[in-house]
Amino acid sequence: MSYYFVASIRIKDEKEYQKYLDRADDLFARYMGRYLAVDSQSEVLEGEWNYDRAVIIQFESKADFNAWYRSEDYQEILKFRLKAAECDTLLVQGK
Repeated sequence: MSYYFVASIRIKDEKEYQKYLDRADDLFARYMGRYLAVDSQSEVLEGEWNYDRAVIIQFESKADFNAWYRSEDYQEILKFRLKAAECDTLLVQGK
């Protein structure tokens, strides 16, 4: 069963955020993560959405997600994202 990491991101510091991006792709791939969407032009259909970017990353299992998210390597770069942006994130279970 797949799991989806969904992030709504409001970037405050592009330069700091780039430090996160420079290393993130390799880590997603190493832990079986696959980008499904990265969108800076999301269309709001209902409610309000005050973010700059939406990201959806698929993991084949919750174990793969946890291995990635809780890894020392990811925690090392996560600090850049958290410093550079306001983020709301979810883990969604697929069917």
